[in-house]
Order: sequence, then C-alpha cells, then structure tokens
Amino acid sequence: MMVRGVTELKGLSETRTLQGSKKRSMPRAQNATYLGIFILGKEKDRLEKAMIIIDKRKTSMQRRLDEIAVEMKKLEEAEIRGKRATPGAPKSHHKKGWKTMAMTY
Repeated sequence: MMVRGVTELKGLSETRTLQGSKKRSMPRAQNATYLGIFILGKEKDRLEKAMIIIDKRKTSMQRRLDEIAVEMKKLEEAEIRGKRATPGAPKSHHKKGWKTMAMTY
C-alpha cells in the first residue's frame, strides 16, 4: 500500500504533541480553568459527534454485508439448481488457446 501523505500513516492521529497535550513553556494562569473546561467540553462534543457518525456508518456497512450474504446465498442456490436440472448440458465449442494475428511493419 502506497502512503500518499503524512496524514495516512497508521497511528499518526493518536500521537500527542506539546500543543495537543496542552503543555506550554509559560505557566498557566490560575484563574483560566474555565477556559480549560470550555475547550475540553468542545473536544468532548466533537468526539461524541464522531462516535455517532461511526456508529451510523457501522450499521450501514453491516446492513450491506447482510444484503451481500443473502444475494450470495441466492446465487449459490441457483447455481446448485442449475447443475441439477441440466446434467448433460451442451458444452461450448470454443477453441482453446490464443488467437494470433500477423502484423507487418
């Protein structure tokens, strides 16, 4: 698999940077806890929305997988019925091998 960009590297989104872990060279002000609460609340909301989207996508994928399983079962049953109904069906009379053509330059 060819990686097209840095963002496609496995596990890259889970790495913690200094900004991501809220580490600063300056000490935090003691009265800015409300800002931290606000930022954490925003991140919590974002993650909850992402979980809802992932759940919806997962259910749609599961529904499609179930549909595929039903279709495969129908086709397999039709194949078995087709083999039983025509045991001596005529075979195709195609030539084996490659078709060739002379080319002059």
